[in-house]
Amino acid sequence: MTETELYKELGVLTRTKGRWEESIPYVASMLDQSSTKVKAKALWLLGEMGLSFPEAIVDSVPLVAIFLDSVEPLLRERAMNALGRIGRGCYHSIEPYWPRLFRLAHDEVPNVRLAFIWASENIATNTPEQFRDRMPVFAELLHDSDDRVRMEAPEMFRVIGKRRPEYVSPYLDLLRTLAETDSNRVVRIHCQGAIKVTTAI
Repeated sequence: MTETELYKELGVLTRTKGRWEESIPYVASMLDQSSTKVKAKALWLLGEMGLSFPEAIVDSVPLVAIFLDSVEPLLRERAMNALGRIGRGCYHSIEPYWPRLFRLAHDEVPNVRLAFIWASENIATNTPEQFRDRMPVFAELLHDSDDRVRMEAPEMFRVIGKRRPEYVSPYLDLLRTLAETDSNRVVRIHCQGAIKVTTAI
């Protein structure tokens, strides 16, 4: 099949959720394709499948994790997103790759750093305790050179603050400063949201 045909087939499968669980091995096999576009689509779909069927995805998680080290930024980004969704469904299936996920918090490509935050938010939704000693990483991202990363970073504090406010409390002064002085309106709003959630209890 051509790249276009494979991509279209994955698109159809994306919309056919009744076939997801049985199709996980097939979609994982797409990661062997030469096309970056096809592999990126497969990684995204495996993440969604893993969130819905965390037990069925276990054998495919190592195949996804390989792409954390890809030379292609898009594939690092998609692998990160996929592991975030899978980890939201079952943290233990992605636990072996935990240090590698955090290494990409400092990736040279902003989209990968952004994907790291999104993935972390997904994982923190059900297992916030895993981030108890990791909050300094997100504090650094509040000062990222990329505006999109800075806009998203406070959202991690909001997600954690709702579940484990004690993890966010040490950063409230920083969040307040940014909420009042940051040049980016969205950063200010998101910092305000994180503060509100954390101090609501």
